[in-house]
Amino acid sequence: MDSDHNPVNPLPEAPGVTGTNGGVSVDRTDRMVIRFAGDSGDGMQLAGNRFTDAAAIFGNDLATLPTFPAEIRAPAGTLPGVSSFQLQIADWDILTPGDRPGVLVAMNPAALKVHLRDLREDGILLINEEAFDERNLHKAGFETNPLEDGTLTGFDVHRVPMETLTKEAVKGSGVSGRAVLRSKNFLALGLLLWMFGRDTKVTADWVRKKFGRIEPVMNANLAALKAGYNYGITTESFARQIEVRPATLPPGTYTNVNGNAALSWGLVAASVLSGLPLFYASYPITPASEILHELVRHRNFGVKTFQAEDEIAAAGAALGAAFAGSLAVTGTSGPGLSLKGETISLAMITEMPMIIVDVQRGGPSTGLPTKPEQSDLFLAVWGRHGESPLPVIAASSPSDAFEVAIEAARIAVKYMTPVILLSDGYIATGSEPWRLPDIASLPRLGVPFATGPNAGDKFLPYLRDLQTMSRRWAIPGMPGLEHRIGGLEKEEGTGNVSYDPDNHQLMTDIRAWKVANIANDIPEVEVDDPDGADLLVLSWGSTYSAVKAGVGNARRKGAKVAYARIRYLSPFPPNMPTVLSSYDQVLIPEMNNGQLSRMVKAEFVRPVISFSKVEGVPFKFGEISAKIMEIAGR
Repeated sequence: MDSDHNPVNPLPEAPGVTGTNGGVSVDRTDRMVIRFAGDSGDGMQLAGNRFTDAAAIFGNDLATLPTFPAEIRAPAGTLPGVSSFQLQIADWDILTPGDRPGVLVAMNPAALKVHLRDLREDGILLINEEAFDERNLHKAGFETNPLEDGTLTGFDVHRVPMETLTKEAVKGSGVSGRAVLRSKNFLALGLLLWMFGRDTKVTADWVRKKFGRIEPVMNANLAALKAGYNYGITTESFARQIEVRPATLPPGTYTNVNGNAALSWGLVAASVLSGLPLFYASYPITPASEILHELVRHRNFGVKTFQAEDEIAAAGAALGAAFAGSLAVTGTSGPGLSLKGETISLAMITEMPMIIVDVQRGGPSTGLPTKPEQSDLFLAVWGRHGESPLPVIAASSPSDAFEVAIEAARIAVKYMTPVILLSDGYIATGSEPWRLPDIASLPRLGVPFATGPNAGDKFLPYLRDLQTMSRRWAIPGMPGLEHRIGGLEKEEGTGNVSYDPDNHQLMTDIRAWKVANIANDIPEVEVDDPDGADLLVLSWGSTYSAVKAGVGNARRKGAKVAYARIRYLSPFPPNMPTVLSSYDQVLIPEMNNGQLSRMVKAEFVRPVISFSKVEGVPFKFGEISAKIMEIAGR
């Protein structure tokens, strides 16, 4: 059986009945994958997030995968309208949200139709049986009722009258009419909390804090939560609980964090570490909008946020803030990155520090706005007019986004250049436990401010540091630092407008060399190769978790395979040629049509095996493992 397992740790123990709890059998397992699925109005994301927090506080390691409809108002009860939330909890250090759920909560026929194929053969099904009426069955494309026709044979099926139970539970809460059934997600959540032996207190406290000002809603949700929990206790259908013990993780203080929040915190940390005020400008776009929402909460750190009227305005505002001396950031997704291109080129030729966050999503155009993809790599590296090279780095997990945000700020400020930071929807909305860093260990970020004339009694804005080739950052209003700024080509040193052909060649070469030189200021690629493999698997961005887990799985099946993660995509780390030439075969999985594969071939004249997919869903570790075994001839 495939296992998402950290190859450093021993193999996990197999599930098995370990005892009873008040006459209820308790199955002990090292991990479990749970998926909540229902209509986009059924509150599956909320239920999943609340269960996630309960598991995190209990001490499980975990990883999550929220999935949303791409349409804002997808038709209720239809297959495109299904929303789901998957999480894996474990008593050891896991990497992914799992490939196949062992527990599926299906709130309607459409949810069952979409997700049943993923459920393990022996999986547990919790079904809202009252949603399986003729109308909903027709919407989902069922010709017969799957609850009656043998479709669910082999699964552990629990038919729960969730609507009746919810109506009964919320009587007297003050909620009436159609709003009564909005609490049925809390009923399902309460049942799951009982099944996994989790206390309801964490969730109840959250409900009181979230809905305390709307007392009827608070009362209804608390009542439904309690009713679901009690239903598990009192109903003979539920004769067993599932026990997943707390994980043994390195000591420290942990919090559950998603990628957008971690990236936001990294930007705030970079602001403090550099002494620069943080300015963030964006236009709402899925799945990057949450960065703006998060940063608004941190005004106590001097953070300034600006919701612009469009993507171009957001980029222009950020560039203006950079000129004025702020740590300037603009965030977007693929369509917005296209629109920001001209302003990014302006930031590049004026040599201003600026961070552009691209939370990638399925494209092109509007594409699949709620689905993950890695198809903006070419756009990030080359998607500007003229010769305009930029550093490009990528986060590989929710917690890694914190470090990458600080690193993007370091490079931008030190080298006086825009930096593109790539995330994607999988990282942005997925979550995991994150050990809070030691603040004292974070690097201080030096800022190359100009403090006065640098050539006798004159200030030359394009006189450069000979090590970094960056110019000094002259803040407006400083006496003696008057200089010209703009998109016209500058004369080296003076910054005057120049049309001289030789000067344009020189400035073009200097800007390119400055970015290429960053390769000497970034870590080398670290290769995990315990057995002297002939095959190297490279990951970048969010493929990290599935690739690392897939490599570990293939090793346990006897394959000799090496693994490396690429954080820096332009320029590449300095030891890339040595790493690539050390292996007979190189495999690159990515959620696009082979963009990094093409870059590696072009840069290093090295054949690679591209393993790509553009489905709007992340790789499963089983897919990676199977591909490795295929290449290994096993």
